[in-house]
Amino acid sequence: MLEFITHSAPHVVAMKVGGVVTGRELQRAIDAIEAAKRDHPRVSLLAELDGLRWMTLTALLKDVGYGLTQLGDLSRYHRAAVITDKEWVKHIAHLEDRLFKAIEIRTFPHREYAAAREWVAELPQGEHESPEEDGYHGA
Repeated sequence: MLEFITHSAPHVVAMKVGGVVTGRELQRAIDAIEAAKRDHPRVSLLAELDGLRWMTLTALLKDVGYGLTQLGDLSRYHRAAVITDKEWVKHIAHLEDRLFKAIEIRTFPHREYAAAREWVAELPQGEHESPEEDGYHGA
């Protein structure tokens, strides 16, 4: 299950993930990220992981494939907040933070949900939420 969560910052793509994630659900997430990238110079991601069990093979292949296509475009991402109480997820997120230096990745326990939402909404100093203010008009 992957469902979108509303967030007050327009450059943040927020979602709640649990149970089994299908290829169709993952494609909707990819589409949302790509739409945010068209509208904003930098995007951030928020993922609340609650009871995630696994991904279908199709979802896993889409996830890996999309991730590989983004390696040359990491400057378009700012932050990723992962909300979880699972230690194994925290370890993976910390490894990704070390591997992908262009994206700041942090984990938050569920009790710090509000702090995660606030942190992920922040933009780099000097950047604004409105793409027009930054002279950005899409790719």
